[in-house]
Amino acid sequence: MNISIIDYGAGNVKSVQFALERLGYKGELTSDANEILQADKVIFPGVGEASTAMEALRLYGLDSLIPSLKQPVLGICLGMQLMCTRSEEGDTDCLDIFPTESLEFPNTLKVPHVGWNTLTHLKSPLFKQIEPMVYTYFVHSFYVPVTKYTVAQTYYGLPFSAALVKDNFYACQFHPEKSSKTGEQILKNFLAL
Repeated sequence: MNISIIDYGAGNVKSVQFALERLGYKGELTSDANEILQADKVIFPGVGEASTAMEALRLYGLDSLIPSLKQPVLGICLGMQLMCTRSEEGDTDCLDIFPTESLEFPNTLKVPHVGWNTLTHLKSPLFKQIEPMVYTYFVHSFYVPVTKYTVAQTYYGLPFSAALVKDNFYACQFHPEKSSKTGEQILKNFLAL
């Protein structure tokens, strides 16, 4: 299987690559449009700040490429937020795959939100063989509200989207590559799509 991990200078690409290797797969780090277009699966990770990340995507021409992809695409953390229409972080226009916004947590909550949270309301092949209330690892300061594209929820001061799905686009706010056996199963499920 040909797996592209989009490398645009925004964080955790190596940890995703290592997680795939633990599962017996090889993920190629790339920002090359042709390689990404030819991949069977595409993983779009990210750690960092939305406006800076969008600048990098524009620089590589990935801002128009990613929404046009037809194969299964998995956004992770900032990758999920960038797949939304807009982010409050830096008042940033994003990729407009999911018609919703990434919002800042209320200032009554400690941010970033870091730690293990349970997943509820699971409804996607992404969560095959995953029981509700399992723990996954989160680290973020912005969140996506619950929408019709939400396929998993969690709670930190308010309910929000832990995962989204629309057509061939899948996204997790949590880090499956850092979420132990549960995360491994979610990555396996994505690769099996």
